Amino acid sequence: MALRHAQALEPIDVQPLRERLAQSVTTSLIKSRNLQLMRVVLRAGEHLPEHHVRGEITLQCLEGQAQISTPTHELALSPGQVVLLPEGEAHAVHALSDTSMLVTISLATPPA
Repeated sequence: MALRHAQALEPIDVQPLRERLAQSVTTSLIKSRNLQLMRVVLRAGEHLPEHHVRGEITLQCLEGQAQISTPTHELALSPGQVVLLPEGEAHAVHALSDTSMLVTISLATPPA
């Protein structure tokens, strides 16, 4: 069964999950030709191993706290904070507490 993504002009709720966080999983919310939006859910102590994506990416902490590691930076994200990672930037994410983040990935092919 194909994953259902929101369509253009369809509102999406990205408020903190609060008490539902413990039962929630990572979900892709939107995927178009140029953009993907996901809610990433990690329990305290869980991590996403180092990886990279082709396009630019933003990580916005909705609740909890996460440590973001790149080859040159270590930073903690708290609710209400967002960070931009350049295209192709290797990064890992470690949840310091139960965390949900809004992740936006640019899928657009850069001009030649």
